[in-house]
Amino acid sequence: MQQKELIPHLFRTEFSKIVAVLCKLLGLENIQAAEDIASDSFLSAFETWPYKGIPENPTAWLYVVAKNKALNHIRRNKLFSQKIAGHLKNDSVEEEIEIDLSEKNIKDGQLQMLFAVCHPTIPPEAQIGLALRILCGFGIDEIANAFLTNKETINKRLFRAKEKLRTENVRIEHPSSNEILSRLEPVLSTLYLLFNEGYYSETNDAVLREDLCNEAMRLNYLLIENESTDLPQVNALYALMCFHASRFAARKNSNGEIVLYDEQDESLWNKELITKGALHLSKSSQGNKLSKYHLEASIAYWHTIKTDSKEKWENILQLYNHLLQLEYSPIAALNRTYALAKARNIKEAITEAVKLQLNNNHYYFTLLGELYKEIDNEKAKDNFLKAHSLAVTATDKHLIEQKIDALQ
Repeated sequence: MQQKELIPHLFRTEFSKIVAVLCKLLGLENIQAAEDIASDSFLSAFETWPYKGIPENPTAWLYVVAKNKALNHIRRNKLFSQKIAGHLKNDSVEEEIEIDLSEKNIKDGQLQMLFAVCHPTIPPEAQIGLALRILCGFGIDEIANAFLTNKETINKRLFRAKEKLRTENVRIEHPSSNEILSRLEPVLSTLYLLFNEGYYSETNDAVLREDLCNEAMRLNYLLIENESTDLPQVNALYALMCFHASRFAARKNSNGEIVLYDEQDESLWNKELITKGALHLSKSSQGNKLSKYHLEASIAYWHTIKTDSKEKWENILQLYNHLLQLEYSPIAALNRTYALAKARNIKEAITEAVKLQLNNNHYYFTLLGELYKEIDNEKAKDNFLKAHSLAVTATDKHLIEQKIDALQ
């Protein structure tokens, strides 16, 4: 890998590891210092490697530089908190403080950081932003792009979130067995939202942000690898992600435009991910608590079976009925109407869809257009035009234009 590709690659893979370990050492109140030290380590690589060459082990080089910068920071600011000083046997900081970048400590640190940044006092959008920055190594520009906003907004959001972590005295630690269930819910919600940010991307240059989805899956798997968080709902969410991710290659064409489910090339589906999803969906069946992730994963499973049978769509319809009873969502209700059209009849589906009155949602009018094109081309066109006026991205607008042209 060439240098111009290597440093960005290492930033994505190693930045979050260094930050997690340093935050465990310095305390969450010094999260900004941990980020600065990690960033400075990469800056040193950027400044040094072009002249001295890429070291034999670039990752180890970064870890050594990060350690030295952390030690300098501690000396300079005299950060001898009880947590640090209690581990010192003499005055030699260099000899006694070690940055443990072993695989186990990194995984433990990232898992503990995940629970910290998903603290209930932090707003959901800020939780995702912190997770992207601290646990996934995303730059501020990338986070702003994912949220369709500007850097200033993201910087302010992250600053307020970090202040909240400090004022609430949030600790980097694994929740106790008594707390684990209550603390796990916001973590799963954050990972679910993070995956959706990628899967339903609204950036103008991408209909699918696989990097966001992959990071959500990686963090979810950290929970599965830990015995105390390897729980049914965690496996159900991972199964849901696997089923959706299995269709990534088929979900967009060579021009980067979205390919709808009915038009996808099944041969492009990732059978290994489908099998993995089925395994974790099976693991999620233990216990007696049913979560929305179980139901959504089951719906996603049926979508990995490329058949248009009434049985398939009746099963999906009943799963949506159960999901809406458990946790109502306008989008889930909208998706249910498509299953209703497939399982029962189009007129019944249109009646149910119209009741939703999602008049500011372009997916709503796109679905109505799809339903009406079977029975009334003019009404289909009217709904597609409304959808076009509400669509945000150029890709969505182009897709709707194709649907209008097909009506001619």
